[in-house]
Amino acid sequence: MTHWSTALCALALLVSGLEIVVSHPRFYWGETGNVLTPPLFSIPIPSSRATVPTGYKYVLPDANGWSRYLHFEAAWALVLTSVVYALWGFVSGHFQRNLLPRAGDRSWRAICRDVRNHLRRSRIADEDAGSYNLLQRVTYLFVIFALFPLLIWTGLAMSPAFDSTLPAAVSVLGGRQSARTLHLVLTVSLVLFVLVHIVMVWLAGFRNRMTAMITGRVDAGQERL
Repeated sequence: MTHWSTALCALALLVSGLEIVVSHPRFYWGETGNVLTPPLFSIPIPSSRATVPTGYKYVLPDANGWSRYLHFEAAWALVLTSVVYALWGFVSGHFQRNLLPRAGDRSWRAICRDVRNHLRRSRIADEDAGSYNLLQRVTYLFVIFALFPLLIWTGLAMSPAFDSTLPAAVSVLGGRQSARTLHLVLTVSLVLFVLVHIVMVWLAGFRNRMTAMITGRVDAGQERL
């Protein structure tokens, strides 16, 4: 349930976040940034604000209020979902049992062989269908306990209310504009992770993997695509 709730929230955040970026596709480093400030970098797309030079002969209407509302609502829904997932993960022992690397984990050579088998559309052994190898464990741990918290932190750091309440949490990032830039970099990293995740699920056996992700059970004898 938390997996698919997270997927829906992430989709809403991505769509609304893209509209927010279109509103001002310039990124800065520091506390402030505006059209008169040299950007750290900019995305060459038409901006919805006429005050931003775009190099195009037209601008899009500045109507991103819906995207901000949706972005904030989806963000808090994702935070609540993450809290439920984290509590369940610790209480049930999921993190310790399935994600923490163990002394008995297979070697890096075996992990690389698994990755090559994925890319060659080879079948994964039935006994491995419900477990993670070391590379997967490290990747999921990084996404869950580093990437997601940093996304939440940088998102909150862009809020004036959060800045006034915990200014040190914003200053350590370099300022509100730095937080916005880092938020974009982290978002791109998460999107790349999701794309690789989807490709690997498809190559590993789409039907069996999707069934396991929906029902929570692995059917080792099920036909794989």
